[in-house]
Amino acid sequence: MVIHGISLPPGQFGGPHIDELFTNTLDPLGHPYFRDLAGIRVSSHLLIRRNGEVVQYVPLHRRAWHAGKSSFRGRDRCNDYSVGIELEGADSTPYTQAQYRRLATVIRLLRRRLPTLATAPIVGHSEIAPGRKTDPGVAFDWPHLRQRLAPRTARRR
Repeated sequence: MVIHGISLPPGQFGGPHIDELFTNTLDPLGHPYFRDLAGIRVSSHLLIRRNGEVVQYVPLHRRAWHAGKSSFRGRDRCNDYSVGIELEGADSTPYTQAQYRRLATVIRLLRRRLPTLATAPIVGHSEIAPGRKTDPGVAFDWPHLRQRLAPRTARRR
């Protein structure tokens, strides 16, 4: 499972632009930043908005184009075997508690329902595309996510 961070334009939240990007309808003239995205075709399995709402763009059994040139543990082409989960956010902006709650719920559901993901590692885009990608960024609280994923008995101690 690959965790990403995205905002369009960068650092701005809300609005239709992430949906437009993942459905290949983003107007390259809608914002100066969008010109660099003209013609790009990317997708993600899931997006978790700032309020915790989940949007699915690609069925989980299909390939999404979220990882780009990537490698994990010596295996290239992460799009071929991973699930991409985008969080609406930016590298240096803290993610919301609603996002962490929903992300933990989504991961638990994926692990229960899809046997191939039962023990799948959870990594950041920056880990599979080092030097090329930095998301979900320094603001993503990995220890907090691990705590949310811990069994309830372990969290009470």
